[in-house]
Amino acid sequence: MTRRSFDHDFDAVTEETFTSMHDTFAQLRSGCPVAHSNDLEGFWALLKYEDIVNVLKQPDIFTTSVQNVVPKVSTTGRRPPLHLDPPEHTPYRRVLDPFFTDEKMEALRDRVHATIVDLLDPYIRNGGGDICEEFSHKLPGYVFAEFFNLSKEMSMSIREVTQKYVKALHLLDKPNIQKYSQELYHIAREIIEDRKNNDYDPDIDVVTAYLRKTYKGEPLPDELILGTIRQLIVVGMIAPVIFIGSMSVHLSDHPDVQERLRNDTSLIPAAIEEYLRLYTPYRGFARTAVRDVEMKGRTIRKDEPVAVVFSSANRDEEVFPDSDQFILNRSNIKDHLAFGSGPHRCPGAPLARMMLQIVLKELLVRTKHMALAGDIKMTKWPEWGAQSVPLHIEPA
Repeated sequence: MTRRSFDHDFDAVTEETFTSMHDTFAQLRSGCPVAHSNDLEGFWALLKYEDIVNVLKQPDIFTTSVQNVVPKVSTTGRRPPLHLDPPEHTPYRRVLDPFFTDEKMEALRDRVHATIVDLLDPYIRNGGGDICEEFSHKLPGYVFAEFFNLSKEMSMSIREVTQKYVKALHLLDKPNIQKYSQELYHIAREIIEDRKNNDYDPDIDVVTAYLRKTYKGEPLPDELILGTIRQLIVVGMIAPVIFIGSMSVHLSDHPDVQERLRNDTSLIPAAIEEYLRLYTPYRGFARTAVRDVEMKGRTIRKDEPVAVVFSSANRDEEVFPDSDQFILNRSNIKDHLAFGSGPHRCPGAPLARMMLQIVLKELLVRTKHMALAGDIKMTKWPEWGAQSVPLHIEPA
C-alpha cells in the first residue's frame, strides 16, 4: 500500500518556549484549523473548539480504541476506560465515577491538605528552588497514596517509574517506553493481588470495586481490570506537575495577580479554572477516523490519527475572547476543555480541582512574593507545560 503524501503544516518536534506553541496554534486556527504534521509518525490536528467538541461527541466516527494520544505509545494492551468506546467502556466508568463525588472529595480533603502543607513548608522555608522538582513532582504520589489506599512507598515507586516512562516518551525511546510500561503493569498486578488477598471495602477502595463489579452477570475480564488499574495509577501523576509549574510562571510574571489572590482567597477556585484554560497540561488526546471524513476542505482518511488539541481549543478567540489573557470569572469558563468532553471527560477532575485549589491557596498565603530565578524547561508532546521552574520565594 502506497503511503499518502501530506502537507506538513507545523512542526510537532521542536524546542519550545513558554509561548511558542500557543503562537503556532493561534496561526493555525486562523489559517489552517485542520492541520497536518508529518512528525511523530504523522497525524492530523484539530485546532478549533467547535470541531473538537463535535469529534468528541462522535465515537462512532472517531474512535479512541486505536490510538488515544499522539505520539502513539500504547502497545502493551488495552487500558479501560480510556482505550474503549461506548458502550464497551461504560461499566468501567460506572465503577470509577462514584469515587469522585463531592462527598468522597470532602472526606479526602483534610488528608490532601495536610499532605500539601507538609510538602510545601520546607520548600518555602528554604526560599524556593525548582518548584517542579522539589514540590510538584512529589505531590501526586502522596495524594494518590491517599486516594488508592496505597502505602507511601508503593505510591512513590509508581511516581519514580512514571517519571522514567515520561522521559522515554519525550525521547521517543520505544524500548524504554515498553520497559517502563511493563514495570507499571507489574505494580498494578501487585496492587490487585493485595486486594484479592485482603479485605478491603469496595465503597472506599476502587481496585476492590473493580474486582467485585459484574456486567451482564459476569465479572469484568482480569486483563481489562489490570489495564484499568495500570491506566489509573499513571494518568494523574503527570499533569499536576507541569500545570503547577506553568501556573507558577504566570504568577511570577504577574505580581499583581499574586497580590489580588492573596488578598482575596475566595477568588482561587475561579483562578484555577482560568489557569486550566490557559495552561491546559495535555495538548490533547487522539482519535482515529473509522471512515473518510471531510473537515474544512481537508480529507481525513480512514485509519488516520487525529489529535484533538485541547490546549488550542481553550484559546479559541471565538469562544474565549482575549484568549491569551488571564481573566477571572469568565462567563463561560466552565466550557473549557482542560478535562476533555463527552464520554471520556476526565473522571478525576474533582480531585484535581480540589488538590490544585489547595496548592494555590497555600502557596500564596505562606509567601510574600515569588519570582523566577532561572530558565524554564518545557515538556513535549503529548503534554504541554513547564517541567522545571526555578523560583525565589519570600516566606510570609
